Amino acid sequence: MTMVAQLKVFAGRSTEPLAAEICQHLGINLGKREIIQFSNDNTFVKINENVRECDVFVVQTSCPPINHNLMELLIMIDALSRASAHRITAVLPFYPYGRSDKKDQPRIPITARLVADLLTTAGADRVVTVDLHSPQIQGFFTIPLDHLTAADMLCKYFEQKNVADLVVVATDAGGAKKASVYAKWLKAPLAIMDKRRNGNDDQAQITHFIGDVENKNVVILDDEIDTAGTVQETAKALRAAGAKDIYVGCTHPVFSGPAVERLRNSDIKEIVTTNTLPTEHAKDLSNLKVLS
Repeated sequence: MTMVAQLKVFAGRSTEPLAAEICQHLGINLGKREIIQFSNDNTFVKINENVRECDVFVVQTSCPPINHNLMELLIMIDALSRASAHRITAVLPFYPYGRSDKKDQPRIPITARLVADLLTTAGADRVVTVDLHSPQIQGFFTIPLDHLTAADMLCKYFEQKNVADLVVVATDAGGAKKASVYAKWLKAPLAIMDKRRNGNDDQAQITHFIGDVENKNVVILDDEIDTAGTVQETAKALRAAGAKDIYVGCTHPVFSGPAVERLRNSDIKEIVTTNTLPTEHAKDLSNLKVLS
């Protein structure tokens, strides 16, 4: 007779509210652990309950301080492995270094692949993540990876709003395929922006776009909002082209650098995102809606 391993969920310090919500949904208690940052900046982790032969999930997202949180996750996985957990699944709602997925300049790393190798070496048996910036990252792993998406959650939200004359906007040609899925779901036409980025600068420039948005309500859908430069420029271009209400939907609210200020001063009517990342630093955005 095969015994079913007991399920346990542990959280890193970056994702405690999300992990607690997951446990509430599952009807279990959040796993007990101790994490200490010593004065020399070393991280110490102790698992404070028995996990022998348990099916363990470790939830840790990628938000500042990113390198500390990644190292904390690796140490937690190692501690669980040495405590004889039956299976360890690393749950990374937002995958770290997801943009460093290819060698498009001389003498640069592919850090997304390095992160995959680190997770495997630490002892992870499986990885769960949400809306990778580049789906090809799945191929960096030699262990199973479950790639979840928040597309249905975002689309259902805008579907229920029943916005009239809606056009779905892709922020660049690379995102057109994913945006076309949103457009099909919402039964709306698609417009595509032509975005150019100079070198390693975070600021993107919108040169022109394909599609009709005049006197239309539009929704800009993307996997993440980082510095909000692309969203800001896209909203300006759409407004100049005669668009009416402008909505934004994204899975990952990175909101780094000047993002909150840019979004606050934009013409965007509503920003809809999920809780793959904490949004406490953006709580004064009155038009922000966080789905879970």
